[in-house]
Amino acid sequence: MASSVTPPRGMRDFLPREKAAREHALGVIRKSFAAHGFDEIETPVMEDAALLHSGLGGDNEKLAFAVMKRGLGPADAAAAAESGDLLGLADLGLRFDLTVPLARFYATHRAELPAVFRAIQIAPVWRAERPQKGRYRQFVQCDIDIIGEAGPLAEIELITATAAALDALGLTGCRVRINDRRILTTLLAHWGVPAERHERALITIDKLDKIGVDGVVAELAGLGLDTDGIAETLHAIGDAGWDLADADAAAPAWLDTAAYADLLALRAALPGVRLDFDPTLVRGMGYYTGTIFEIAHPTRGYSLGGGGRYDGMIGRFLGTDVPACGFSIGFERIVDLLGPDEASAANAVVLVHEKDADPARLVALKAALVAGGLRVRLERRTKNLKALLDRAGEAGYSRFAFVTAESVDASSLDFKALA
Repeated sequence: MASSVTPPRGMRDFLPREKAAREHALGVIRKSFAAHGFDEIETPVMEDAALLHSGLGGDNEKLAFAVMKRGLGPADAAAAAESGDLLGLADLGLRFDLTVPLARFYATHRAELPAVFRAIQIAPVWRAERPQKGRYRQFVQCDIDIIGEAGPLAEIELITATAAALDALGLTGCRVRINDRRILTTLLAHWGVPAERHERALITIDKLDKIGVDGVVAELAGLGLDTDGIAETLHAIGDAGWDLADADAAAPAWLDTAAYADLLALRAALPGVRLDFDPTLVRGMGYYTGTIFEIAHPTRGYSLGGGGRYDGMIGRFLGTDVPACGFSIGFERIVDLLGPDEASAANAVVLVHEKDADPARLVALKAALVAGGLRVRLERRTKNLKALLDRAGEAGYSRFAFVTAESVDASSLDFKALA
């Protein structure tokens, strides 16, 4: 039986045009982030297993791919399975996000970094997800983080830079849903949810868009919580049409007014960005401590990225808290919304030549065009010329020219559109 030639489930190959589109988008994002004063770093694809399972990564820790210790044999695996200590087989793991490695990086290099550090990380991560549309086991994250800034300037800079990157990509219609963990904490306290059940209750509330109010109430009841008044509050929140517009409106009993005032101030500082307050926005990561936000798009029922403030994470390494806030673009979801890179295609041409064409002349023609700023591909003419040109068009080329006996230099080539 022939062996499989497909990638592992949840992982993908990219054809040349797909790869070119991805690299173009990544280049636009990098350039936009750098223009806003962020500096790119790189961390290893693997981290110590103890770090990846230290409670910093929330539920994503359960999805980490483990890397087995060297030199282990079947007997070691059997013993670990019998004892239930499967993690004892691994001392390393593939990173499941870029935030945990950033916290480790900052703790390692703090003395070499500025007091307020603005970081870019653009790299693949791995999670043992159940593959489905829009959810992969290997995917790229585009993160920016600000470490060392405790005030709202961090959120303002992160949202501004992310909005600018989306604009540079030509992605219109986006809005930023925003909330604060303090508001969620007050909401849960209003419902009488014990503090030790907050994180589990938030996981359920995070499903509100998928299972609705009745589904959330039923799941909370299944946790043994008193659900009196929860449905009423959630319906009232949905009907209120919150828009961060009225600081003087009567505050409901569950609203943390100080946190809400901070969100109003953030809205005032970002007049060019649409911010929609959603008091039920959770974000799944348990390490968030304050402001949280997500990118929403009118054509998609899922977020295109998100982030928030996580002031308690880096202190786990240093023994002293360091304020931190980050925003991540969901690159795999964003790139599917983008059109072709027309600017690059306009500069990509094909030279079609006969089988017996002089290689030296072909190379000279190609070199002259490349020196003029074009991307050039040489293609030997085939019987099915249309198929050849169609493939070139699919690969991102926009024009072609035949190399003939009269093609003495680049200026003598007669280019025609592929379309």
